[in-house]
Amino acid sequence: MSKIDDIINRKKNGLFYNNRLILPFKANILKIIVDTDIYTDFSSGSKDIQIIENDNFTDIYFKQYKSLVEVVSKFEAIKMVLVDKDDDIFDFSKHKKIAVYLGEKHKTTIEFTEDDILFIE
Repeated sequence: MSKIDDIINRKKNGLFYNNRLILPFKANILKIIVDTDIYTDFSSGSKDIQIIENDNFTDIYFKQYKSLVEVVSKFEAIKMVLVDKDDDIFDFSKHKKIAVYLGEKHKTTIEFTEDDILFIE
């Protein structure tokens, strides 16, 4: 299983197709911000988001959007707060803030956010 730090440091891409975002790691997701929408309910009954863990990656389906590119421009990012799957979610030093940018040919760029970037907590 790949760690978030390793994936970002190796500049490994994720993917997106319509309303599906594919992250190349497994994680406990605490918060997702898309445009002005903030998501924290990732339960199986959520009407907004469905998360499916696979062996080496994580699928996130944004149910209320037909296509992510209609909501997220190339100058914006999907922001997330997450923790590596095997780390302690109650240890705030383990929380990672990332930005996922939608690119060409269904590829995403994943970066850590700067400490001074406005990130809604």
